[in-house]
Amino acid sequence: MTVQPSPHSTIRIGISGWRYEPWRGVFYPKKLVQRRELEFASRALPSIEINGTFYAMQKPDSFAQWFEQTPDDFVFSVKAPRYITHIRRLEDVHQPLANFFASGVLRLRQKLGPVLWQFPPSFRFDADLMEAFLKDLPHDTEEAQKLARQRDPFMARRESLEIDANRPLRHAIEIRHESFATPAFIKMLRQHRVALVVADTAGKWPYLEDITADFMYLRLHGDAELYASGYTDKALDRWAGRVAAWSKGDQPEDAHLVEKDHAPPKCTHRDIHCYFDNDLKVKAPFDAATLLGKLGLPNHLEQPCLDLTPA
Repeated sequence: MTVQPSPHSTIRIGISGWRYEPWRGVFYPKKLVQRRELEFASRALPSIEINGTFYAMQKPDSFAQWFEQTPDDFVFSVKAPRYITHIRRLEDVHQPLANFFASGVLRLRQKLGPVLWQFPPSFRFDADLMEAFLKDLPHDTEEAQKLARQRDPFMARRESLEIDANRPLRHAIEIRHESFATPAFIKMLRQHRVALVVADTAGKWPYLEDITADFMYLRLHGDAELYASGYTDKALDRWAGRVAAWSKGDQPEDAHLVEKDHAPPKCTHRDIHCYFDNDLKVKAPFDAATLLGKLGLPNHLEQPCLDLTPA
């Protein structure tokens, strides 16, 4: 089944991460050297979620290399550090936020898409803590640069503070505790123009579809088994229909909503970022390509435009 999304929205469907050993010889050709995997993946699919930034502070040169290795129209989303969300748990995080934006993420320039903030299952909704955090988030690259200049002294030898232009900066929040299923949280996200992640987690964590920003952010972790199972053709038809509806400024008739009394902000179209995270059994890139096809969007999974001769 093919459905038509809004021609006015930008739809990016891709994968979460790209460096996985089981993918070699299945998604990646056997003769492809490891250092060129991002080149291959970024020519097969239009977007990738960087997840290495979640586990450790990256270097400016890494962001610059990722920028150079990908096509001009490619977009990354960036998973924010777990130090902020899981370790500090939003307590006194102004300096860690400054350090993150000083670490080189701004070197992605026009390829910098949304920043993903994922919270652990044990993190409960705290209105005051969340409000303070949301107020601190920069919404364009000039604001991010201003924040980055407040970084800790230890960043002096591993920082990059320059920007080439002022561009909008989007944020998305993925929650994993049922206490967030409250209208107060939805209202807060709307006030700060931050997207609520639609996270398909095979029923393990809350599934919410409230629209809170001018774009939608989807993370598909597995249809039946978390991080492992692929999506059936029927399941991908369902996701295609939902993406098409959201792209037109609508919402599915059976949307799973927390805030049922107040409609989301009206708009003629919404951009979509969707990432498959069912990577354990090499399902993610193929599911992403299939979903692109169901939306009538191009992918180059069969023949990426890349010379596989070792560079």
